[in-house]
Amino acid sequence: MPGATETLVGFARALRAAGVAADPGRVHAMLRALDHLDALDPGDVYWAGRLTLCSDPADLPRYDRCFAAYFSGRTARPVRRTPPVAIPRPAAVPVAPGRGEGEEPDRADLRASVASEIEVLRHRDVARLDAAERAQLNRLIAVLEAAPEQRRSRRFAPAASGRPDPRRTVRDVLRHGGEIPALRYRAHRTRPRRVVLLVDVSGSMAPYADALLRFAHAAVRTGGRTTEVFSVGTRLTRLTRQLRHPDPDAAMAAVSQAIPDWRGGTRLGEELKEFCDRFGQRGPARGAIVVIASDGWERGDATLLGAQMARLRRLAHRVVWANPHKGRPGYRPLTAGMRAALPHVDHFVAGHSLAALEELARIVRKTARKGDRHARRPR
Repeated sequence: MPGATETLVGFARALRAAGVAADPGRVHAMLRALDHLDALDPGDVYWAGRLTLCSDPADLPRYDRCFAAYFSGRTARPVRRTPPVAIPRPAAVPVAPGRGEGEEPDRADLRASVASEIEVLRHRDVARLDAAERAQLNRLIAVLEAAPEQRRSRRFAPAASGRPDPRRTVRDVLRHGGEIPALRYRAHRTRPRRVVLLVDVSGSMAPYADALLRFAHAAVRTGGRTTEVFSVGTRLTRLTRQLRHPDPDAAMAAVSQAIPDWRGGTRLGEELKEFCDRFGQRGPARGAIVVIASDGWERGDATLLGAQMARLRRLAHRVVWANPHKGRPGYRPLTAGMRAALPHVDHFVAGHSLAALEELARIVRKTARKGDRHARRPR
């Protein structure tokens, strides 16, 4: 069933974008499981994928969200399902070529058609979508997993291996009358790295600002208190509190009320200077992954933008620039703002489509593809 295979491979790709380790081996296991089940039964497909593609309890809610968004075009809350009972299936009965008026169309063909449309939608430019396609895109952005990478903390915790822990070892010696029952170890704790998103809401970014802010909402949802979001244009506006609302549409409504400079001009150099002054040395930018989503059209002094980008690069762990125009064929960063900023950018990516936003989420999770010519080794 080649159509069903393409559908399931596309579903596994959506799961990987959401943070589920649906590698090719697990996809092959799911296909083998469906050889013994009914590929037209949504329940069989659900449980075959859940039992083969998920490897961690944290994958289960992500799997439920992706399954609902991919196969039914909606965003669903994780629900507790009852495992199916194994019942022997009767032998298949050949069906006559003709269909009666009351018979349903082939569900596999319908699902393959929906999955094919979603796969095409993944690479479509956001600015060229109609209302229905944009609504479907918004549902898929809502299930993206943009949790930040883990960084090593200075604090230690007990561990099975690592550095010897003298204090715990000595306490054990005293507790056992001078004998050493076992050598104790300790290792550095890990903490999620901070993520800061600066989203350009100027007039030139109007076709992409909504999708990028929805991506920021997904980042806040998965990153929690370690993620901060600001809008930039003619003013710097903090949007983290508005984006903490669990419903994406309600969060976007709150954001639209909070931003005073929608579709205004662009003064990136001045806004970055204000951001570094207020949130740099002792704020969320220090040691963070800073994502700037902008087309680089700078109406102010490009020299100031370059100086502030160099300052931001010294403060941050990594700087990522997402330019929607980069996804267009033949694009070259010729504007003064982009020429001034690029020398201080670790990753230069596109932000014009769902596939580009999935790539951006992988970079935030520190799983960017090797060989990126714009990537420097993180400090």
